[in-house]
Amino acid sequence: AFKTNRVINLHSIENTAAGVLDVKISHRFGFLNGGLYELFGLDGATIRIGADYGITNNITTGFGRRSFEKTLDGFLKYRFLRQSTGKRKIPITAALFASTAIKTVKWQNPDRENYFSSRLYYTYQLIIGRKFSKAFSLQLSPTVVHRNLVKTSLEKNDVFALGVASRIKLTKRMAINTEYIFVLDNQLAPGYRNSFSLGLDIETGGHVFQLHFTNSTSMIEKGFITETVGDWTDGGVHFGFNVSRVFTLKKPKIHN
Repeated sequence: AFKTNRVINLHSIENTAAGVLDVKISHRFGFLNGGLYELFGLDGATIRIGADYGITNNITTGFGRRSFEKTLDGFLKYRFLRQSTGKRKIPITAALFASTAIKTVKWQNPDRENYFSSRLYYTYQLIIGRKFSKAFSLQLSPTVVHRNLVKTSLEKNDVFALGVASRIKLTKRMAINTEYIFVLDNQLAPGYRNSFSLGLDIETGGHVFQLHFTNSTSMIEKGFITETVGDWTDGGVHFGFNVSRVFTLKKPKIHN
């Protein structure tokens, strides 16, 4: 249904195969509306380096470190339904996803009493998708993000959102991906926006290159769902890319 286990920001319904290590490098430049002085965003960038591993064909785990806010994150994804035909017809693929993020940037006010728990963020997600044809796939991702600490009383600790993602296959090795994340009203402070991203996947053997434009600075759930500030209408958009490279760690069985 999708080239990798990510659409752009969102996790897709795909899993990393058993015994396979998927190393991911994600790079996001600054906002395009920085103009020529910022070389349209190329002067500033954030990066995330991570690795996903397939424990089984249906269970994937992973971790990463992001330069923005110096955040560490880890996740576990369990696919409990897989779309199939034949004797057992299953119309959809479905997975459960859970992640934890720890923000390690220094406290803004180190003299006050700060708690380690205030650095923690949690995300829980149900991912439901279907490959409608060889060329078109669609998925929905109902999500809740819990933040132990928020900046103002106007924000909710628990944020409910719905992600919608699609893939249109162009050729055997190229596809267009889109995703939009709608956050329910009255949960975030003024100034935050819904995340919208548009990307192009290019598969080259063991690599998948994902080129994209997005109004989200962050590359993990607590950020792109609850902290997006970019506005597509005034050039508040990042250009970025994800590079995925897989390595098979599990040796195949040899039968005599």
